[in-house]
Amino acid sequence: MNWKSIINKSLIKAILAIKTANEARRFLRDLMTEKEIGEFARRLKVAEMLTEKVPYSIIENETGLSSDCSGGKVAQRKRWWLQNNYQKTSSSQFYPNTERVVLM
Repeated sequence: MNWKSIINKSLIKAILAIKTANEARRFLRDLMTEKEIGEFARRLKVAEMLTEKVPYSIIENETGLSSDCSGGKVAQRKRWWLQNNYQKTSSSQFYPNTERVVLM
């Protein structure tokens, strides 16, 4: 993924410009279908749970996302996390009561 491309920089800039929950809802609805928003929310939940070291079986039960090694969403998220050199920080801005994962 090229985060420095013009289109990706534009996306990040748009996300950072969001100031309220209502703006966030409108932004997401403008860009995605209801189904895609639900998928995105489940993936965020997986990210939070992986950060908390929750077992795959619990993540699968709570999110409905597969954890199998042959392409399950939970396994994909974890592989992506590990491949992209993520580290934990103590910030709770995005994940209340948990550690937040940020790019090094």
